[in-house]
Amino acid sequence: MAAVESLIDFAGASVMVTGASSGIGRETAILLSRLNATVILCGRNQARLEETRTQLAGEGHSIESCDLADGDRILPWFRSVMARSGPLKAMVHAAGKQLTVPLKFVTPKAADDQWRTNLQSSIMLARGFAEKGAHAPESSMVFISSVLGLGGKPALSVYGASKAALIGLAKSLAMELAPERIRVNCVAPGYVRTEMLEEMSGLWSPEQFEALVKAHPLGLGAARDVANAIAFLAADTGRWITGTTLVVDGGYTAQ
Repeated sequence: MAAVESLIDFAGASVMVTGASSGIGRETAILLSRLNATVILCGRNQARLEETRTQLAGEGHSIESCDLADGDRILPWFRSVMARSGPLKAMVHAAGKQLTVPLKFVTPKAADDQWRTNLQSSIMLARGFAEKGAHAPESSMVFISSVLGLGGKPALSVYGASKAALIGLAKSLAMELAPERIRVNCVAPGYVRTEMLEEMSGLWSPEQFEALVKAHPLGLGAARDVANAIAFLAADTGRWITGTTLVVDGGYTAQ
């Protein structure tokens, strides 16, 4: 019997994954490597990125450290990476930061830091990706938004605003970059069992955490659940999808 053709295959393609040192970014990098991609791992923590690289399938993967909160450095850094790696088939921007603080305690500095890390970095990475020679034909960008960009939750207004802005950004970039055959989409995860969630849950009572679990009809997700959606959008399986947000939340926003 003939082998079943794989629907998602990145053979011969390079893919950049930011935030690859943990959580959704790490799991996405692992999955893409198993789908035959050559993965460029990006983040601030070199040791954690090395740990991710040991879990990748195949060879040729690389690490490119960068502080994406420093907007002025992103474009020169991106161009230097492209000079070494060549054009990208896809870029997955999973790096981000969550600010959990009631409105009355929000400071301009904290809000600006959230905005720079979650939104400005996306804009500058997109600018680099769109430059000539940085992207392969029929390429794709995937930003990681959040269900909190679609619905509100106390003490997460600034974070939610930054994630909602990503959705607006993807829509406009999808229109602007369609002539270049660059697709731009978002994935909006619900609460996923990651290190970030573990840190957040330390601030909650057991009852509050149980309520969060119950708010997801299918239970809390795993990073792989989100990575599967990212791979679908990044690959040719998503070739006719752009400017949209794929919600992966176990039913959280369906209520």
